[in-house]
Amino acid sequence: MAPQSRPLPLLLTRPATQGDRFAADLAARLPGRFDMVRTPLMEPAFLSPVWPEAAYTALILTSETGVEAAARLREAGRTLPTTAWCVGDRTAKVAESAGFRATSAQGDAEALLALILASNDPGPFLHLRGREARGDIAPRLAAQGKPAHAAIVYAQEPLPLNGQAQAALSGPSPVLVPLFSPRSAALFAAQGPFTAPLWIAAISPATARATAPLAPARLLVADHPDAAAMTTVIETMMNDPAS
Repeated sequence: MAPQSRPLPLLLTRPATQGDRFAADLAARLPGRFDMVRTPLMEPAFLSPVWPEAAYTALILTSETGVEAAARLREAGRTLPTTAWCVGDRTAKVAESAGFRATSAQGDAEALLALILASNDPGPFLHLRGREARGDIAPRLAAQGKPAHAAIVYAQEPLPLNGQAQAALSGPSPVLVPLFSPRSAALFAAQGPFTAPLWIAAISPATARATAPLAPARLLVADHPDAAAMTTVIETMMNDPAS
């Protein structure tokens, strides 16, 4: 099978800001190869919770949306530490742009937990997280002697696939679907089944497992849980028919 001669429909399922950035990265790496369909599967609803008062030494930030929530809370007058432990490079970069001194774990929740435990920072820490966050970082830190609290500062509300996405998924041609979390994969799968052969790029094994009900025609998992690795997976799919 030769590389696609016509642009392949690709669903941008991330929230608008992240989706647009990912689209730009793909267009730069594989120009003219995709018909980009913007159809976010979730949108954030920001919250203003109460958390225990303490002299927090640092924030824990595990998503870009968490960074946005932190910035909103600070603008609303909430007192937050200026140091942030971040799950990955992109989250750290966004945190730095928002005025935090950020350190990246360059990985996932397990890497972040290990980095904080190995640090000289005694805590207490404040994890600003979403309602559906994975990893249980705060209680696991506390169990190992580093006090931490978690505050739910946003909820990701599900969105239906838009008409353009539904049309692509109802046709006979393959549709490439990058999925960036187990929840987004589950939300996508819940709107199936689909007629189109699905080419799934999954950011993690857990995300890949959530697509099982859809029986994707092709499924590749990124070797690192970040957007750069997802771009590499998609490039492999487009250029290597045996993948």
